[in-house]
Amino acid sequence: MPSSRSNWQRLEGESAQRQTIRSNLTEWATVALAPAGHAPTAHHRLLIKELESLSHGETDRLMVLMPPGSAKSTYASVLFPAWWFTQHPRSSIIAASHTANLAEHFGRQVRNLVLEHGPRLGYELVPDKRSAGRWQTSRRGVYLAAGIRGPIIGHRADLAIIDDPIKSQAEADSAGFRDHVWGWYRSDLSTRLKPGARVLLIMTRWHEDDLGGRLLAQQRDQWRVLRLPALAEADDPLGRAPGSPLWPDWESAAELDRKRSSIGERAWSALFQQAPKPLEGGLFKVARLEFVDVPPSLTSGVVVRAWDLAATQASAGNDPDWTAGVKLLRDASGRCTVLDVSRLRGTPREVEAAIVAAARADGTSVTIGLPEDPGQAGRSQVSYLATVLAGYRMTASRETGAKLTRAMPVASQIEAGNVALVRAAWTDVFLEELRDFPYGRKDDQVDALSRAFAMVTELGRPARRLHVPLLAR
Repeated sequence: MPSSRSNWQRLEGESAQRQTIRSNLTEWATVALAPAGHAPTAHHRLLIKELESLSHGETDRLMVLMPPGSAKSTYASVLFPAWWFTQHPRSSIIAASHTANLAEHFGRQVRNLVLEHGPRLGYELVPDKRSAGRWQTSRRGVYLAAGIRGPIIGHRADLAIIDDPIKSQAEADSAGFRDHVWGWYRSDLSTRLKPGARVLLIMTRWHEDDLGGRLLAQQRDQWRVLRLPALAEADDPLGRAPGSPLWPDWESAAELDRKRSSIGERAWSALFQQAPKPLEGGLFKVARLEFVDVPPSLTSGVVVRAWDLAATQASAGNDPDWTAGVKLLRDASGRCTVLDVSRLRGTPREVEAAIVAAARADGTSVTIGLPEDPGQAGRSQVSYLATVLAGYRMTASRETGAKLTRAMPVASQIEAGNVALVRAAWTDVFLEELRDFPYGRKDDQVDALSRAFAMVTELGRPARRLHVPLLAR
């Protein structure tokens, strides 16, 4: 049997741990997560530091912006409320989410932690007041969970936690819904705050005008903001090198890049980098594009396939450009239709094979446009491709002027409603790049489109008439 001295040492150790847990959020998180085999990582420790500052009153408004899968809700909406009551035992919490179901899900998790760790935390739950959506502690603390549309009138809060007020892109893109959330925050939630109350907003950004966006636009000086993108940018709060993943043990840079390619730049910038962009592009007014299911006849005008070339293969740790070929028709009225977009990353040989394959599929009536890089290497490449494409119409020229300048003519035609687009598998990726230009990560399809438009404009001009005096014949 253990001696009295060993029992005393054990009890003393447990007492010391309880004191540490109640004064240190990191220690509480470590103990609470240990059964699941988890522990706070670098970005969690930074979040914990900010949450402790909120609890201590060093700040009263904290906005946490992190990507999906970063465990921000685990720390801010589950671990933090349970620990908050150790610091503010007689306080009240209102925890809100986009739906009552999600709010009660968080409430249930916090409640279960209290049931498991009550002696360590220094309080228990009142037996007859312990539902997932509303429970009360033995030290007169109150927790209420509610959806954004749910009633909170009649309740007051020392701490308001808002976790993911928007659940989908459709809601985020709805001006009416954004106005509803903003009205709820100002009229419902804000009026429920006690003097000196703190507000914690945890969210993944969806839209530049979402709740976080409006607060930053109208009340920026009132908020402490912790923004941690999935891939580090310059001046990263964690000191990461640009491009480094937020939680490499959970999701590597290669896995994040695969996800980025899958969801597109707009969703990536908002959800994962916490920097949402407008739906309408900076230059291209994509809403003015017309979509067609059946392409017009190629005999109705001039058709070209213009290429923007890249020859670097994709590999772990790099993000090379794409080789892109845009096929464009300009009819007799001057209206243009994007018929096809070919896009690949590959070796010079694979790029050459793709250009030849597209030429064969397009036929000899389609003029091929290639860029010629400055210097002998560029001339040699064009000369070689001319040999490979013998029998096809081909033209090559150097790029002149800035990308933005070259894109303006076709952008103007899109805005005027003079450009159509065939619905196909490549359409969404093409539109994504147009929306993001000139702020996006890639512009290969834009460059190819600009070249194609310049080509059809030139080839579509009527031949100049030559006037020869009668006596000179």
